[in-house]
Amino acid sequence: MPIPEDVTGEEIDKDVRQELQSLPKGLAEDVAKNLVMVARLIDEDPEGAYGYSKVALRLASRVAAVREAAGFAAYANQKYAEALAEFRAARRMTGNTDLWPVMADCERGLGRPEKALDMAGAPDVHKLDKAGQVEMRLVAAGARRDMGQLDAAIVTLQSPELASNAVQPWTARLRYAYADALLAAGRQGEAREWFAKAVEADKDGSTDASDRLAEMDGVEFVDAFNEDEDEDGGSEGQAQGQPDEGDKE
Repeated sequence: MPIPEDVTGEEIDKDVRQELQSLPKGLAEDVAKNLVMVARLIDEDPEGAYGYSKVALRLASRVAAVREAAGFAAYANQKYAEALAEFRAARRMTGNTDLWPVMADCERGLGRPEKALDMAGAPDVHKLDKAGQVEMRLVAAGARRDMGQLDAAIVTLQSPELASNAVQPWTARLRYAYADALLAAGRQGEAREWFAKAVEADKDGSTDASDRLAEMDGVEFVDAFNEDEDEDGGSEGQAQGQPDEGDKE
């Protein structure tokens, strides 16, 4: 796959660069460039990121960072069995527990929420840092919801991290998940309160909490493009961003 000219491979994390030192110099550079492309594309173009991860994997499958990158690329494309296999391989190579929460979420993706809950109660969780433990809590709550246990999901998310007024990197997502679980349980007043709290913490737009809050408040966003169409004779339904009957599948 083509590598843009502005990608040198030097953009990767220093720990990953150190891992790649076990490879011949030219090969290490090629792998590094492909890993840079995985990181660059994984959010906006997960399929493209997946393609570059497969190239890196073909070049250096014995490097833990490559297996981890391949796992995240597969995960972003909902290829959960493949992602889980790559994460397990990376974990065997490093002995680290950092990937434990995303491995549990792969189990959810494979339709095995009970397995995810078992992992949430495993000793490995105690080895995670605070961010990892919060992530594991989110996964466990999601597994409870998968099983239809809404009240248990709500209780799972109730924690000192949720109650804290301090804003951490995980705060917005934790508050959002709590609000969403409350809404699913029919507790709309509490859900609105927590969506509002999620908005306060979400400085980088990592959630759609503001949209969810506006939806609960009855705010309707009109597509400006469709509004222009309405002025040219389009239907009122189209002006509100609604498909006409011919567009429905």
